Amino acid sequence: MSSGQNKQGIKALVSGSVLQLFFGIIYMWSVFAVPVSEQLGWAVDKVKLTSSFMLSFFVIGILAGGKLLPRVGAQKVTLMGGLMLAAGMCGAAFVPGSTPWLIYGAYGVVGGFGVGLAYNAVISCAQKWFPKNRGFATGVSVCAFGFSTVVFAPLVEWMIGKFGLKLTFLALSGAFASATLALFSSIALPGEAAATPAAAQPAQKQYTLKQALATREFYIITFSLMLGTAAFFTLNPSFKTLAAERTLSASMGTGLVMLTGIANALGRLGVPLLSDKIGHGLGALLTLAVTAACAGLLVFARSYVFMGMVALIAFCYGGYSGIYPVLTADCFGMRNVSSNYGGIMLGFSLSALLFPIGIGLISDITVKFVVLAALAALGAALIGMMMTGRKKQ
Repeated sequence: MSSGQNKQGIKALVSGSVLQLFFGIIYMWSVFAVPVSEQLGWAVDKVKLTSSFMLSFFVIGILAGGKLLPRVGAQKVTLMGGLMLAAGMCGAAFVPGSTPWLIYGAYGVVGGFGVGLAYNAVISCAQKWFPKNRGFATGVSVCAFGFSTVVFAPLVEWMIGKFGLKLTFLALSGAFASATLALFSSIALPGEAAATPAAAQPAQKQYTLKQALATREFYIITFSLMLGTAAFFTLNPSFKTLAAERTLSASMGTGLVMLTGIANALGRLGVPLLSDKIGHGLGALLTLAVTAACAGLLVFARSYVFMGMVALIAFCYGGYSGIYPVLTADCFGMRNVSSNYGGIMLGFSLSALLFPIGIGLISDITVKFVVLAALAALGAALIGMMMTGRKKQ
């Protein structure tokens, strides 16, 4: 990569990471849930469903972004996504108490879809500027996305207490729109930037999503992602309750929730960085294996050991966001990674929607831990099978 290309790539990575820090606030609905419930006069449980809409349309946005990216370019996709997030936040500020369900459409559908669009463009841009260090570039980008909650949660809580919910939503909407307008022009794929030649592509077949769907690897990657993330999605709502059951104080339970946020963010950078050195397939396999081991050890863990196991599960969960876009590019090429990764993310969406409900029906906590460990172990076995098959080819 020439000096000019390197500067353009670094500019794209830094700008994209700043935007990811803003976009990641979409995951912070738990901070808004109680204030929204009080303002709209709606049950908290119904308000919490907003996060389910957000997650579903986040994945749909990633799929749509993958289709739009080669047609309109990364800059326009990022601009559309960022402004949709701003519009969703603005709409949330004006939802009337007479129709509280409109919060689903504003924050969940419009905001979630917009974040998915921009998230896809930023990650694809990071990978394509750094083809030899895809794990590093992807890790930096998704790490910023994960750290958003750590950075913004206390700020937003203070803003709601000081200025009220409506002004907080409006202020965030203005901040998102301003950041998007200031930085979207830097999110250009190699070849889109002025006078910049395209970065060299690896000499491998470049699969379209339709072609990828016809391969065994696509389903192995998708199902392993679905199985690996099950532990975090299932346990995350109950971390404080579980901490109390394992002899941790209420303050330590709160600390555990903060610890999982930090571990999640660090995993997004640490796992892909490690995988650049040991191989992306092996990195994914080890992440799944650690998830399985920690979920199994939760059967016996108490006190600080319990905290350590939960933190490692959160670290691995963050790691999936960093390693799976790279693994997708390894298997199906860089050219269409945005649309192919959008397809893979269906596994993520299914995990978030199905496992908390299905495993939640199990009353025995020990059995829950064993089932979650078995699911992650099955995911590791699938990746191992795929790696063995690729070596034989």
